[in-house]
Amino acid sequence: MMRALLAAALLAAGATAPVDTVRYNFDGPAPLTDVSGHGHDLSPVSRHGGAFKLVTRDKGKALVFPPPCRAEPCPRIALRAPTTTDLNPGVRPLRYGASVRLAADQTTKGENIMQKGYSASGSQYKLQIDGLAGRPSCVLVDDRRREIHAAISSVGVADDRWHTLECRRDGGRLTILVDGVPRGRATLPADLSVSNRLPFSIGGKGSYPDNDQFQGMLDEVWVGIG
Repeated sequence: MMRALLAAALLAAGATAPVDTVRYNFDGPAPLTDVSGHGHDLSPVSRHGGAFKLVTRDKGKALVFPPPCRAEPCPRIALRAPTTTDLNPGVRPLRYGASVRLAADQTTKGENIMQKGYSASGSQYKLQIDGLAGRPSCVLVDDRRREIHAAISSVGVADDRWHTLECRRDGGRLTILVDGVPRGRATLPADLSVSNRLPFSIGGKGSYPDNDQFQGMLDEVWVGIG
């Protein structure tokens, strides 16, 4: 009951642009530093030679993840921030996004841009790119109910151009925006809560097989809560 009342109060207050809880621009001498100033710096976890590269983008840098691999063992890498309650939105408004560049031959069944938590246990928010069409989607899973709520974009982004992706959760609505334009929506319980003790990850779930490895370029990853 208390969780539902809190969700209703937040919805009634209206959505405002949140202050960054975490942001990575991958620039400067320490590219995995959280430039929001909140200290959620990233560390790589890798296997079979998995590594990221830095390339020039505009006046800064972007990350390049390993290319598609068709025969195991494949190089795998994810970037992780330590577990913290700061990145648990609970029932509060939530926005998160990234800039991505993905070619048509870099798509797979599923590629994780970012996530905190898992859909099978403990709750989750996630931004991913799915299938050969390269359609991005936003996912939320409650910490008590296992139903997966996904806002799937009506357009793909696997055209070897840069695109900005954003997920917005406001009460009972989840929206995905591509280049600032809403491209998909999903309804969800207003009291859906994401709260877990798992690390925040970029580029994959981890370094193990079936880690949903991201395989393109990534820049400007951020999360705003509240």
